Amino acid sequence: MRKLRGNQPLQPRAVIVTGPGEESQVDYGTGAMVRDPQTRKYRRTRLFVMVLGCSRKAARFLTFRSSSRIWAELHEKAFRRLGGATRVVVLDNLREGVLVPDIYDPILNPLYRDVLAHYGAVALPCRIKDPDRKGKVESGVGHAQRALQGKRFESLEEAQAYLDRWETSCADTRIHGTTKRQVAAMFAEEKPFLLPLPLEPFRYYKYGKRGVNLDGCVEVDLAYYGLPPGWIGREVQVQWDELYVRILDPKNGLLLREHVRQKPGWYRIKKEDHPKKMPLQVSQLLWRAGRAGTHIGTLCNLIYNQLGEPGVRRVFGILSLAKKFGTAAVEDACAVALEMGVYELRFVRRYLERAPQLTLRQVDPLIRELVHYRDLINLKTKEPEDEPH
Repeated sequence: MRKLRGNQPLQPRAVIVTGPGEESQVDYGTGAMVRDPQTRKYRRTRLFVMVLGCSRKAARFLTFRSSSRIWAELHEKAFRRLGGATRVVVLDNLREGVLVPDIYDPILNPLYRDVLAHYGAVALPCRIKDPDRKGKVESGVGHAQRALQGKRFESLEEAQAYLDRWETSCADTRIHGTTKRQVAAMFAEEKPFLLPLPLEPFRYYKYGKRGVNLDGCVEVDLAYYGLPPGWIGREVQVQWDELYVRILDPKNGLLLREHVRQKPGWYRIKKEDHPKKMPLQVSQLLWRAGRAGTHIGTLCNLIYNQLGEPGVRRVFGILSLAKKFGTAAVEDACAVALEMGVYELRFVRRYLERAPQLTLRQVDPLIRELVHYRDLINLKTKEPEDEPH
């Protein structure tokens, strides 16, 4: 493309002047070669750089890989190294920070957005293919790359220690080409204007989309958490960490429910979220169970009446057993469960897995009454009458 376009004349670029503590710019670049502790081979690292817009003071970190959480953690480390946060963070449209690029209404990664909000900052993505808006961090990346060029390190800690020494002795003491002042001296003037750091670091969480099942719950790590009525069959946003599970409205991000984390297989449903009557989908499910067999339908209704919303999954389990073992076998197993008074899916499953070959019953249409056998024996044992010669 450059050959086809030819030599384009250079266009003038304005210097973006920002007030102290107002803006910082972030970006990734290629870092030094560092030996990977797993493969024991040298591997190219990624260089994260945050540059303050006023003083040009930078915080630089090396990492082997990147993700939404690593990207957010690097921002937190940079804020704490600088001793405060800026009010605006200018970034490129990389996936870790921006889900849908849009110069007017971008959609940010929710984890990244919440980390910045924890420190009082907001993200300002650049226009697509417009790196000049964050030219300060572009220059900061190139400055560090020249310092790391041709160097190899045996560990990531060794490479980061070298980068930190270079930052203190060279990058901070240099006279900046645009401001004509020392970076360290300008940072000393800008630091009081940075936003104060919060007392606690950000509590990181995982997030994703979940569909609301027939029991009115969403599944997170094999545990189930209830929502208000009216969300069955819809999709919601879910955030979870080691302590809490938060369910959000996908349209406006409002908090619908917050639950304490449960063990796998456990339920957490607020009392006011229990339906006042049986939902339509549940009644259709129980109707299907009744069509499969009389005893199957009876057992499924008893399970739902006993457990409520969590019993819906047990009903699904019994219907799935009918596909695996056959309707007749499940019908017999449910009849045994009803006869013994054990209304549990686990009992029906174990009964079918053990596959009893013979079931002894006192009453069955195939079993004749004892009087029939008595008459037959009397008939066969009666001596025949003498025939005339």
